[in-house]
Amino acid sequence: MRQGLRTTVLDRIDRAILGRLQEHGRIPNSDLAAHVHLSESACLRRVKAMEEAGIISGYTAILDPATCGRPESVFVQVTLEKQTEPYLRAFEEALATCPQVMECYLMSGDSDYLLRVVVAGAADYEALHNRILTRLPGVARVHSSFTLRTVMKRTALPLADTVTVGGD
Repeated sequence: MRQGLRTTVLDRIDRAILGRLQEHGRIPNSDLAAHVHLSESACLRRVKAMEEAGIISGYTAILDPATCGRPESVFVQVTLEKQTEPYLRAFEEALATCPQVMECYLMSGDSDYLLRVVVAGAADYEALHNRILTRLPGVARVHSSFTLRTVMKRTALPLADTVTVGGD
């Protein structure tokens, strides 16, 4: 394990709190406490402790992409000219300025990165491809796949009995 990290055991109540918060992030503490059969103060102490430990990293609203004008997801495989640290860093820093990129993963295999971008449609993606993606530092090749439909999408993580917390 990396230095500064430690394993923390989550008990049944912690997992119940986390599960409920993943389903209903805006649940009032009084309702959460009732759901997990704790007093409000004990429940709030547990939530605050999990926030401070980094187990809960934040709260967010999940928006409907179609309603917000970005109904299409495109998965984009990006291959760089070189896989040296300066090339990776320059690409990642430039990519961070592109709001259409919802997710980016450094990959093993044939391509260097896998992106998920959201667009209004094919013409919108073509503009993004031509004006931004192919002009990012170090890009050698871009391969795109449009989704036909979303079969399943989860926001809740499966909960383990232990978690690794802490860090530098």
